[in-house]
Amino acid sequence: MRVLLVGAGGVGTAVTRIAARRPFFEAMVVADFDPARAEAAVAHLDDPRFLAERVDAGDEAAVAALLRRHSCDVLLNATDPRFVMPLFRAARAAGTTYVDMAMSLSRPHPEEPYRACGVKLGDEQFAEAEAWAKDGALALVGMGVEPGLSDVFARYAADELFDEIEEIGVRDGANLTVDGYDFAPSFSIWTTIEECLNPPVVYEADRGWFTTEPFSEPEVFDFPEGIGPVECVNVEHEEVLLVPRWVDARRVTFKYGLGEEFISTLKTLHLLGLDRTDPVTVPGPDGPVRVSPRDVVAACLPDPATLGGRMRGKTCAGTWVRGVKDGAPREVYLYHVVDNAWSMAEYGSQAVVWQTAVNPVVALELLASGAWSGAGVLGPEAFPARPFLDLLTAYGSPWGLREQ
Repeated sequence: MRVLLVGAGGVGTAVTRIAARRPFFEAMVVADFDPARAEAAVAHLDDPRFLAERVDAGDEAAVAALLRRHSCDVLLNATDPRFVMPLFRAARAAGTTYVDMAMSLSRPHPEEPYRACGVKLGDEQFAEAEAWAKDGALALVGMGVEPGLSDVFARYAADELFDEIEEIGVRDGANLTVDGYDFAPSFSIWTTIEECLNPPVVYEADRGWFTTEPFSEPEVFDFPEGIGPVECVNVEHEEVLLVPRWVDARRVTFKYGLGEEFISTLKTLHLLGLDRTDPVTVPGPDGPVRVSPRDVVAACLPDPATLGGRMRGKTCAGTWVRGVKDGAPREVYLYHVVDNAWSMAEYGSQAVVWQTAVNPVVALELLASGAWSGAGVLGPEAFPARPFLDLLTAYGSPWGLREQ
């Protein structure tokens, strides 16, 4: 397998460090708009299978040409969601498999944003599913941790733990702190703003997909391995759009443990218009400059990839499932916990980006071995869960199951 990895930020760099310990691929081209980032990721490894390139992720022709030049058969997208569609199209143009960790962006309903869906996450990609399938090509979408591993957990629950599923709820929480900062998100603030301030989507079998107010339906969820109770709220996320396509459940939700201070900060950014992505004009020393307010916010905050040495605690991603097994009610929480002290000592990557990065590497290895195969635009739920969970454990990062 020859891989083009686009994006050498925190997650992309963690991908290289995880993949370097595995023998399943022949080459990995690490490409970034900033060539210094790509070169730094490669230089850290001292592995001849890795090489650095520069590419603009928004330039479909340039990405397709890079795929062809290096005879890559997989494109792994480690950029932010703005670049999903150009990279998705570039992979198809070059005839390669496509893998991402998010999906194409949503747009709220113009009249009823908190009742009805507008353009949903992934709609642009699923609109091309038939063409991908007809070509015998595969786009594996949403293959990070959430979405990704959480979707694998949903598939596993349906296949091995339940006869009927009433509800699948992805629940994400952490007790992470960052020394020296009052506000320092552990993941891309651009993506965090996008998913937290958009109308959350809920799925119900008798209603389909619908939306609610941001931060709605608060609940306290008790997370394992010492993290403890965390208040979680509805947030827009890909799992709600993916799981019902392949797993039969009466209700699907995603709730994130954000905390009151974080929610208050996001609400303030929205109130001031600083969550906007469309450029505004500001004065500059050489004349007016067009700049996105959200990009300004991101530039003012520390790069999450650099925070590992200041971070303390654990992060937990998991899928809570309620239903029936052998005629009796059952409720479980399938989860994956990463301790920042471990991920920093073992890989030099902070916990949140490492947990995101390990899952696409596992998926690539399954595709390379043939344990996973398919055509079309498919989510992680479309593949057997057991091979993935077994291989994740073999990577030294076991998952857990708690009866509720």
